[in-house]
Amino acid sequence: MRYLMIVLCEDNPDMERHEATTTGSTADQVGLSFLTLAHRLRERVDQHMLATAGLSLSRAKVLQVLAGRGALHQAELAALLGQAPRSVTQIVEGLERLGMVARTGDPEDRRRKTVSLTDTGRTALDAAELAGANALRQCFGSLEPDQLFTLDTLLSRLEAALTGDRTD
Repeated sequence: MRYLMIVLCEDNPDMERHEATTTGSTADQVGLSFLTLAHRLRERVDQHMLATAGLSLSRAKVLQVLAGRGALHQAELAALLGQAPRSVTQIVEGLERLGMVARTGDPEDRRRKTVSLTDTGRTALDAAELAGANALRQCFGSLEPDQLFTLDTLLSRLEAALTGDRTD
């Protein structure tokens, strides 16, 4: 089973919104259109997950990492998410209030907290992943199988370009 990859994106209400209105096909025009569409898709998935499962993408990603890796120190969790420790602390505190994670102190270092997924968190994560997958199926379900294959190939090439993995 392929896990739903949840991408975190900092939402900044002060950030100017750009609508993709380009008609050319230069790399920067297509890139801008892609970024705009990716942001809109993320918002749609986030809204659907919130409405259906009560979890945002960022909270679901924290639960997803804990489900995959097991209990982690908050600093490790922040590093795995590529987020600032303070941002992760705020998310973890919110999830703890909802009973989705438990934090315990480290007997050797009282400043360190270990975060673990609870049964409530696992249930919420399952619902959020299902809601996210449904939202993605709604969007990408309009594509024909050959279009999905082409898109998947193109996305793999973009990922390789970003990571420097040139295997073609």
